[in-house]
Parts: sequence; C-alpha cells; structure tokens
Amino acid sequence: MTTTEWITDIALLLVVFRQLREGRLDRRTFLLPLGIVAFVAYSYLDSVPTAGNDLVLIATLTAVGAALGVAGGLYTRIRALDGDLLIKAGAVSAILWIVGMGARMGFQTWVQHGGGADDVARFSLAHHITGEQAWVTAFVLMALTEVVTRVATIFVRSRTVRAATAVPVLGGAA
Repeated sequence: MTTTEWITDIALLLVVFRQLREGRLDRRTFLLPLGIVAFVAYSYLDSVPTAGNDLVLIATLTAVGAALGVAGGLYTRIRALDGDLLIKAGAVSAILWIVGMGARMGFQTWVQHGGGADDVARFSLAHHITGEQAWVTAFVLMALTEVVTRVATIFVRSRTVRAATAVPVLGGAA
C-alpha cells in the first residue's frame, strides 16, 4: 500500500472515530467523507472492467459496501438538542465501519506483502476475473458505496428527526 492509500484509509476510519463522541450534525458531517471518497474514486477508478466475471465481483463487493453503509447509518444516533441535531456513532456503527475498512486494508496488505498474490491469481483464474483492475474497482466501489450509503442513511434519518423537532437538517455553517 502506498502512503496515500494508508492516509486515505486512516482518514476514513477517523471520520467515524470522530463521531464516537457526540457532536453537532452539520455540513462537515456529510462533506468530509464524501470528499475523501471522491478523491479515492478519482485516483483509482480508471475504468470498470466488464470481461469475464469482473462485474459479478464488483457488484458483490459493492452490495457488501451498501449493506455495511446502511447498517452503519442506522446504528448512528441522531437526536435534537437546543435547536441542533447531534450525531453519535454507536459501537455497532464503529465496528461495521472498521470491518469494512479493515477488510479492504487487510486484503490489500495480504496480497502485497503477505504472499496472497498467488492465491488471488488462482482464485481469479478459476472464477474468470480478468485481473488486478477488477479487484481495485471492486474494493474502491465497496468503500465508496459504504460511505455514500452511510451518509445518505444519516441524512434521511436526520430529516425525520428534523421534521419531528423543527431543527434545520444541516445546522449552521460548517
């Protein structure tokens, strides 16, 4: 893994760790994680391979990311207090985030430094996955989908809380 990949992965982990303490729900809650994944998508998504079973791999990991993201968003507490919406990631939300991020980081480290490259190559050949770009695309889309669905779930839930309490969804300025 490159230094940029480590920094990006750690930044995404810190997004949820920051939410382990209750804080105000504001634009930064939404824009910071979306900005990070936009950078990652721009940096790593050159193409979407469609040969063999590449799309099956990509769709599977994207679905896993979506499930982790929605569940993480559902296990994040949102409440109104004194005209603000407050957000706090629960233990389940943090664990799901760590599982998703950790799985990607662990897989990449195992392939690059743990001798897993031959195993992945054999698996890819046996399952008609055409190459490294399919794996990169699948894991990047898994991360992107996890972040976007988590943020979207929190946004939708915040609108419900806002409607019940008449609090602006994005609070004040970032």
